[in-house]
Amino acid sequence: MNNTYRSKTESNPIVSTGEEMPARQDATRSEEKRYTDTPAVRAKIYEQIIRENICYDDLLISHAEDRELIDGITDLILETVVGTRDEILIASSRYPAEVVRSRFLKLNYSHIEYVLHCLRQNTTKVKNIRKYLLATLFNAPSTMDGYYQAEVNHDMPQYALAR
Repeated sequence: MNNTYRSKTESNPIVSTGEEMPARQDATRSEEKRYTDTPAVRAKIYEQIIRENICYDDLLISHAEDRELIDGITDLILETVVGTRDEILIASSRYPAEVVRSRFLKLNYSHIEYVLHCLRQNTTKVKNIRKYLLATLFNAPSTMDGYYQAEVNHDMPQYALAR
């Protein structure tokens, strides 16, 4: 009998029909996915990605006095990214969670510095700091450049672009 084509009822497994191999590979991939898809592992992976994106260690060096705040911002970004909701409320508007996750995963060192600066400059009472931070983080990529341009225009009008 040819060893390559043994029947499934025989005691020895099929050696190389090519039919069993993909199923074994799929099973292995499934086990790997199950391991990496646990919430704890997923959170750890995203935490590393977020810390790299925002240059966490450099932020701590540059803003040593804000360590707890930086940790809180990092945790808020992580919590938002790994959350399971379909929509996220930011500044009284509901956004698809994937849009918010994508935007938060694009935040970098400059965005976090901008958020820290906004917090330092704010003199009004913030009733819900979590909501304020979510809105500031979400809007940072689209408002940061305009904010700094307005600051330069105010402080050094000679550098303001003539329109």
